[in-house]
Amino acid sequence: MQSFANKTVVLTGASDGIGAEIARQLAAEKPRLVLAARSEDKLNEVAFRCRKAGAEILVVPTDVSDRQQCERLVGQATERFGGIDVLVNNAGLSMHARFEEITELATFDTLMAVNFFGAMWCTHAALPALKQSRGVVAGMSSLAGRTGVPGRTAYCASKFAMSGFFEALRIELAQSGVAVTLLFPGVVATEIRRNGLDGSGRRAGKSGLDEKGAMTIERCAALAIAGIRARKREVFMTAQGRLGVKLKAFAPEVIDRLAIKALAKETPGPKQAAGR
Repeated sequence: MQSFANKTVVLTGASDGIGAEIARQLAAEKPRLVLAARSEDKLNEVAFRCRKAGAEILVVPTDVSDRQQCERLVGQATERFGGIDVLVNNAGLSMHARFEEITELATFDTLMAVNFFGAMWCTHAALPALKQSRGVVAGMSSLAGRTGVPGRTAYCASKFAMSGFFEALRIELAQSGVAVTLLFPGVVATEIRRNGLDGSGRRAGKSGLDEKGAMTIERCAALAIAGIRARKREVFMTAQGRLGVKLKAFAPEVIDRLAIKALAKETPGPKQAAGR
């Protein structure tokens, strides 16, 4: 894909963070952007900037944990623009609590609904259009979707499910012309963890990981766009992530120790960045 110009891109989780930055960077190429998230007000703010950059915009308020809303999103995109060239499943929810500290197990259901089922439902609805365009479906996973991280059992479970789903789907679609790209950022300077859940199912308000050296959302979005443009199988966004995948095969205990070191050494202050 040389350019996203005149391509229809459906992007979930587009109201802030990585999703909003992906939209802003794509807008310069004048695509047709379908922006989805729960907050219509925030989506309209992103849409305003993208229109100024030359993109054609459709805003569809969507809660991806609701199957009917996912199907409605895809239906409105195809009705408005006649097809879909790229689907970016970026919507996500975080959680931090040790398993034994979790008092509300329904939070596992919540994370699975957003991080896994939302991506699956959107992809299932968009697949006929993607096959027609020989397009790209992308999933914003996490390094926590390839290796376990203490205190992140629910988040890891949902992201492992997402990664496994897209790996299997890639093989199924090998002869269809549809590319499947999995994106694996490390710690990114967004609000996802502060806005995530704690063991009681309430907003955590803090990050449980060490945020020093967190990747900027601008860098993360640029790497995601480059990977989708190149129709890559996987995009590991950090050298540590790339090394970790190789080490895990023959030295898993080393990866366990690195996962423990990733935990925050102290409670972050209110201004400290949270990451994906």
